[in-house]
Amino acid sequence: MNQHEMWSQRYRAAGEDYLFGTAPNRFLEQHAGLFRPGQRALSVADGEGRNSVWLAAQGLQVTAVEYTEVAVEKARRLAAARGVAVGFEVGDILAPDWPPPRHREAYDWVVAIFIQFAGPGERPAQMAGLKAAARSGGGILVQGYTPRQVEYRTGGPPHAENMYTEPMLRELFADWRIEELVEYEDDISEGSGHKGRSALIGMVARKP
Repeated sequence: MNQHEMWSQRYRAAGEDYLFGTAPNRFLEQHAGLFRPGQRALSVADGEGRNSVWLAAQGLQVTAVEYTEVAVEKARRLAAARGVAVGFEVGDILAPDWPPPRHREAYDWVVAIFIQFAGPGERPAQMAGLKAAARSGGGILVQGYTPRQVEYRTGGPPHAENMYTEPMLRELFADWRIEELVEYEDDISEGSGHKGRSALIGMVARKP
């Protein structure tokens, strides 16, 4: 089973429920003060829409890119239920030609929540794509797991090499201004997919 089939199956198996819930990621929600109505935001690997829909509810113009059609269809239903507009796209942020020209230097904010399906070999290109999507002066907000998460088994891939550390993110964003970078632990409840004590890392950085 390839990655696309695996994720499609996971989202489909949740039925009418949402695998990671319908509430926004807590780290994202805690930074609501960063966002301004009318700003353009890109939510990558957006899943079933919980984060893009929340951003749209804050008054942002939101584009959401997700790998599987199954998740995008559920995200559309969530947006309709919340009465917000989101530009949903099916796309692969690990594709060699991503981001396409329409996404380059186009966004005030790029939001990347738990995108650790990329291993060490794919990560530099993955992050370079996210950086290319932000305009000059724009920002990125990242939430991920640290290697200790493999001990908790409460979400994320079972591969320590896929996780983030503070030195890793500082190196990947050495050419940006890092405004916040914190490793911490918390009890999270994001549907059935992320539930329990978790080893987390969060970053906010600004493009020169």
